[in-house]
Amino acid sequence: MAKRGILNKILGNRGERAAAKYLKRQGFRILARQSRSRIGEIDLIALDGDTIVFIEVKTRSSHVAGHPSEAVTPAKQKQLTRAALVWLKHRRLLDQRGRFDVVAITWSDSGTPLIEHYKNAFESVGTSQMFS
Repeated sequence: MAKRGILNKILGNRGERAAAKYLKRQGFRILARQSRSRIGEIDLIALDGDTIVFIEVKTRSSHVAGHPSEAVTPAKQKQLTRAALVWLKHRRLLDQRGRFDVVAITWSDSGTPLIEHYKNAFESVGTSQMFS
């Protein structure tokens, strides 16, 4: 893996840890981190009250390439929808209420993250529509 790829992975992992810590302070219960299936990965899965929340964490060191949340494209939303459906089916939780959140993190030069939490950031996408 190229140096840039390794640095991006480190930054991404750092962002996921910061997001999990932030969400816990908001009262979320983290159920899973980096949940992988044949469809893809879901960064964080949490419980907010009785709602299962599938969370995409996007971390950047600056906004030069755009705001972190802009990286959650329609194609990414479709992939996350399918991965969430696999996760719910595997656990027989298809009747459980769910939503998709995005946590955008930008690390400042001082090392303090700016954390922006977008609740219900997008609806389920594609033929695997699951939440109504």
